[in-house]
Amino acid sequence: MTFMENRSEVNEFILLGLTDAPELQAPLFIMFTLIYLITIVGNLAIVALISSDSHLHTPMYFFLSNLSLVDFGYSSTVTPKVISGLLRGDKVISYNGCAAQMFFVAAFAATESFLLASMAYDRHAAVCKPLHYTTTMTSTVCAYLASGSYIFGFLNSSIVIGNTFSLFFCRSNVVHHFFCDLPPLLVLSCSDIHIIELVIFISGPFTVFFPFLVIFTSYLLIFISILRMHSAEGRQKAFSTCASHLTIVAIYYGTIIFMYFLPSSTHSKNIDKIVSVFYTIIIPMLNPLVYSLRNKEVKNAFRKAVSGQQL
Repeated sequence: MTFMENRSEVNEFILLGLTDAPELQAPLFIMFTLIYLITIVGNLAIVALISSDSHLHTPMYFFLSNLSLVDFGYSSTVTPKVISGLLRGDKVISYNGCAAQMFFVAAFAATESFLLASMAYDRHAAVCKPLHYTTTMTSTVCAYLASGSYIFGFLNSSIVIGNTFSLFFCRSNVVHHFFCDLPPLLVLSCSDIHIIELVIFISGPFTVFFPFLVIFTSYLLIFISILRMHSAEGRQKAFSTCASHLTIVAIYYGTIIFMYFLPSSTHSKNIDKIVSVFYTIIIPMLNPLVYSLRNKEVKNAFRKAVSGQQL
């Protein structure tokens, strides 16, 4: 990963973190360490279960394993630095370190949006066209959707972050956040930011609203199909296949829209930090839990793995 030439006088940034209150450092350190451990174990366990259990070698679980990998990377990009800051009080991050952190946060966030859209399309095919499901969601189609999610996610991040770090930073090196995020960093630039604002204006709808439109359209068609079902058991089964994914979509897009698309006057910096904690640290932990607790096949695979039965 190569960023544009560093034209800045700033060699490092200072992350103000979540709080300056000394009495909160230890409790927050313990809490975020536990969350990170649960996130790592939960997401890697999902990947291991899906890869080892032949019953889970389906499009839905293929996308879920990729979502777990993205959540693992997403959390690992932000949380260890937060934990280190709480433990040692180290709030300094190098210029290149800040660029790398922003790059991977943006890349994993965009990739997750496209993966959630791919999962919605998969659920639409399963509920609305069940007889054609195996011919619609072939392994080739799934591979294209997953690889496309990564390509578009990382390409978009390269463009946005490359333009961001071609700016000239001279006002300050203090970032009013606990990780290198785009809005608080742009405030520090004394360059003309119209170009990067245009890039964000174009890339934002592509990485957020386009996947959301796919998800919305897919679920609209799903709900129409469910309402047309005559069997209550069929409706219940259709709802259950979509419940976990719909829960994750609601949480993910709710926090993203609040953070980046509502007027800044509607929330303070402290609220922004809390919401950022939710989508960068909490959501990657919640995803495997939501699928594990609401999905019988995942729970059965876990019981077999624990009991030592052949998967």
